[in-house]
Amino acid sequence: MPVELNELRDQIDEVDQQMIDLLARRLGLVEKVGEVKSQYGLPIYVPEREAAMLASRREEAETKGVPAQLIEDILRRTMRESYTSEKDAGFKCLKPDLRTVVIIGGHGQLGSLFTRMFKLSGYQVEVIGRHDWDKADDLLAQAGMVVVTVPIHLTVEVIGKLDQLPEDCILCDLTSVKTKPLQAMLKAHEGPVVGLHPMFGPDIPSLAKQVIVYCDGRGKDQYQWLIDQLGIWGASLCAVDAESHDHGMTMIQALRHFTTYVYGLHLSKENPQLAKLLQLSSPIYRLELIMVGRLFGQDPNLYGDIIFSSEENTEMIKRFYQCFSDAMQVIENQDKKHFIESFSGVSQWFGEYSQQFMSESQNLLKHTSDTIPRR
Repeated sequence: MPVELNELRDQIDEVDQQMIDLLARRLGLVEKVGEVKSQYGLPIYVPEREAAMLASRREEAETKGVPAQLIEDILRRTMRESYTSEKDAGFKCLKPDLRTVVIIGGHGQLGSLFTRMFKLSGYQVEVIGRHDWDKADDLLAQAGMVVVTVPIHLTVEVIGKLDQLPEDCILCDLTSVKTKPLQAMLKAHEGPVVGLHPMFGPDIPSLAKQVIVYCDGRGKDQYQWLIDQLGIWGASLCAVDAESHDHGMTMIQALRHFTTYVYGLHLSKENPQLAKLLQLSSPIYRLELIMVGRLFGQDPNLYGDIIFSSEENTEMIKRFYQCFSDAMQVIENQDKKHFIESFSGVSQWFGEYSQQFMSESQNLLKHTSDTIPRR
């Protein structure tokens, strides 16, 4: 190996060590930031601050000949780790006089996540699991808030048992469908009611930038502190009525999960060698295959509950099936002209979002390419 090359590599190693030292220092400062935010009740994620900081660093990088996208990628990855560190510092409790938070289904994955978040904020939390109903009456009688997070097909039934809550107790659920659970909560309880839908899985390291949908039921002034508490945890909050939520979820969740299920089912019947498919795949195809495989690495009951949760889902899937059949007819007729015309029509429907999605996907593909194991 040329001496000059070894010397340059030694210098690179030295710079890498300096970068590690700087990152360690940055994370140490982040821990202190978390403590201050917790003391003053400030949110873990402030989009305006992040956007301004990234814009400033991009500009500074360009003046020194460093690609702006490079420094943004580094900072975004660093900030993602920072949000986790800030979370560990805990959060300000916005309702210190609240009686016990009772989480029904709190032993499950999502329930455990919210149990941990409430405890990090200093709330007293009790959990009721499927075998704990013998102690439920005493716990519910003293509850300041009850959170229902059980499988979809059990949600309405469980809510129906909550007809003896204290009048000022907040009743909410974390279910991915909202209309029927919200109606059930309003029927069972005369106090404040709100429906929540966390748009993420339980394996997230932090709630920073994670979307939580909330649907008003009753008594917004009484539960507003809860929405603010979610914001302090870093969540991006989206208010919508229950019917609009469920209609959106028909396409975002039910249709998407169903088509992924069918694709995975078809792959299993064709029985290709997955290792060979991965070897042949470019990053975008690998990412698509990853998302299919991810679905089948999770609980089938959850996805079954989502897909079978409403007649609207069934009707939407039927329309998709008809659309698929129509497109198949175009292929069978070898009608390339019709294919191109319909493709162009869909492209026009997406409009400016097509270019936005192209840009966003490029960043995803770069990250995917960087993490592909090489042999």
